Amino acid sequence: MSSQQIIQPVVDLLGQPDGPRERQLIWGEQVTVEGEKGGWSQVIAAKDGYTGYVPNVALGAPAPTTHWVSALATHVYTQPDFKSADLRSLSFGSRVQVLSQGDRFTETSEGFIPSSHLSPLETQMTDPVAVAEVFLGTPYLWGGNSRLGIDCSGLVQASLLACGIPCPGDSGPQERALGNYASPKGSNYLRGDLLFWKGHVAFVRDSETLIHANAFHMAVAVEPLQPAIDRILAQGDGPVTAHKRLT
Repeated sequence: MSSQQIIQPVVDLLGQPDGPRERQLIWGEQVTVEGEKGGWSQVIAAKDGYTGYVPNVALGAPAPTTHWVSALATHVYTQPDFKSADLRSLSFGSRVQVLSQGDRFTETSEGFIPSSHLSPLETQMTDPVAVAEVFLGTPYLWGGNSRLGIDCSGLVQASLLACGIPCPGDSGPQERALGNYASPKGSNYLRGDLLFWKGHVAFVRDSETLIHANAFHMAVAVEPLQPAIDRILAQGDGPVTAHKRLT
């Protein structure tokens, strides 16, 4: 086994070579390579232990990372000038190595990034719902983990990891791992609570609304809380299976 690093802005993590997408990994994430075959590597994601396959070209030697992209997305430029050529776009949560910092642009090992779009690795946000709100309007993508597309569990994971809270990648393990059961169903909804259905998860935004990435809106959206619960039940996806509160 060996340690490697993701060197593509977004790469699908597949259940098997050339198989369906299970999740995604983004620039700078660390993985452990368990084996290689036919241009594919079987990897374990450091952030959550998720196992899958990525193409070998998506991996590079591990390098120190010092900062993370705390804007919804950013561009990497060839020069410290917004009119210079951009090399790639990086999503929220991507990790980079800073070489020198300026007022407007920061030099990284990959190019120049607007300084306001980066935060030191040790910087943690404090409100997962506020992080989720940053993603409002992001297209829904099954198994997605980036600004280009995200699903319900990807949104919850990105929001919690940004606040320093460990989080699995899928809604089922999230339901089992996160928080304590809250008050009886239908009462005392607080910001940051998690509502689970079979195969779905949403944040309570306040006592009357929730925020989630969902296939009904095909986007990250804010929705009235009880009407959303009623809609999901009516469309055949079942009742809320758990109301959990992070502690």
